[in-house]
Amino acid sequence: MRVIAGKYRSRPLRSLPGLDVRPTADRLRETLFNILTAGNPWALEGSVWLDLYAGTGAVSIEALSRGATSVYLVESSARAAQLIRKNLETLRVASGFEILTQDVGRALRALKVRGISADFIFLDPPYRMAEAYQQTLETLSNSDFLKETALVIAEHDKRFEPGEKFNDLTRYRKLEQGDAALSFYKRELS
Repeated sequence: MRVIAGKYRSRPLRSLPGLDVRPTADRLRETLFNILTAGNPWALEGSVWLDLYAGTGAVSIEALSRGATSVYLVESSARAAQLIRKNLETLRVASGFEILTQDVGRALRALKVRGISADFIFLDPPYRMAEAYQQTLETLSNSDFLKETALVIAEHDKRFEPGEKFNDLTRYRKLEQGDAALSFYKRELS
């Protein structure tokens, strides 16, 4: 596993052994960021990210590498959160991130109190936690976390259907690659 592009390009990232942490594959991460920067290579410059169920932190680290200003990594596993810290230390990333070692619901409540809003929200719960997709997408659709033009991206098993619509948050694209899929959501503006 490595950083695909940007400031930390080709630098290795570590993962935990076993199936508890399933990092986003390099190829899928590359596809995700190619989509986000299509037609505008500076689309991530100055952006704010929420990385929910952050695992290894690979998606947020890729965002930082490509110009994101702030990333908030939410990970309930203390072991995984320590791994994220180690990956950031290895890359000598000293600022622009915050790791919240708590469950997603509690972290979202804390971020709401602080008035945090994001340009991009990435969620990738363990596939066995199917209910987490609906709960998280529902919470996001009823929140102030999303800037008007924000995108929400859910990584999931391609055989799983996370849902099409959550209030005004609507899926506009689904991309399958290998056994994984990315569902892209944005707010319907009235």
